[in-house]
Amino acid sequence: MISDNDLYRLAIFLGSASVVLIVIYHFLEVNSQESALQQKAAKAVPALQQQAVGKASNAAR
Repeated sequence: MISDNDLYRLAIFLGSASVVLIVIYHFLEVNSQESALQQKAAKAVPALQQQAVGKASNAAR
């Protein structure tokens, strides 16, 4: 049967391992190429919308 001390060490190890894996996952997610492309696209959309509005208002004049 598993002792209390063994159970304690197992819980500490698994908890620590899960925290390390979560930190690694977030680091990889933030630095991924796809994420960078999405951020650039999100910044470009308002600029394109402003250009479209400007062209539409010039065409209406």
